[in-house]
Amino acid sequence: GDVRVVRYKDAGSALTDPTIIIKGFPASVNHAGCCIKFGPDKKLYITTGEKFQKDLAQNMMSLGGKTLRLNDDGTIPADNPFVGKDKVRPEIWTFGHRNSQGMDWQPGSGLMFQSEHGPSGEAGTDGDEVNIVEKGKNYGWPIIHHRQTKEGLESPLVEWTPSIAPASGAFYNADKFPQWRGNLLVGALGGLHANPTPGVIRIVLDGRKYVSQEFLATTYGRIRAVEVGPDGFIYFSTSNKDGRGQPASTDDRIMRIVPSAQEK
Repeated sequence: GDVRVVRYKDAGSALTDPTIIIKGFPASVNHAGCCIKFGPDKKLYITTGEKFQKDLAQNMMSLGGKTLRLNDDGTIPADNPFVGKDKVRPEIWTFGHRNSQGMDWQPGSGLMFQSEHGPSGEAGTDGDEVNIVEKGKNYGWPIIHHRQTKEGLESPLVEWTPSIAPASGAFYNADKFPQWRGNLLVGALGGLHANPTPGVIRIVLDGRKYVSQEFLATTYGRIRAVEVGPDGFIYFSTSNKDGRGQPASTDDRIMRIVPSAQEK
């Protein structure tokens, strides 16, 4: 009936001692958000979807369509933006999201970036996003979308039309690809029509400004998660057996991107 975050202890061969950190997110087959990461401030950040009920994103008593911020034990940080406000859930960090699935912090600036799915026929199509996500701000859904603007609402830094269905996000800050330091890597599940296999998108940024993008690993179908390993290489997982892809005999896989011989 709901989506929740649960903490377990690693007992070596099993996960034990489940502890519910937070529950009550709107549950759905699709559009449930579900990215969780600890930020540079050691707080736990969680993205939630609005399960195609777009009004939830602006409803401050709902946990749907939000970014939440908690302490690691599930308690609420005193400096959350809506603590003490009437008829507002104190867990909320930002609101007005449709379905954010990627989240990471820019090296140096500490800014949070999120990748988010745009309208899927509810207000046109396409319009996937990358946003700079900051405390207490309203990211517009469903009031604005695509490149629309309105006072008091945040428009995306990057917008994709046709859609790519961004499913993850990780900054590169290692030494194997020194020319990529500070770039944001986004794994994409693919648009339903125009671009079914966009791959991993490497986004070049200059602080808060978008510079350019490059499409990598475009022959493996739907790409779900992207992470930078402790070895400095880039890892991504395919998601072709989820009912929407065209799986190869070896799917699903975890794959690795390494420098070419010319770059080594």
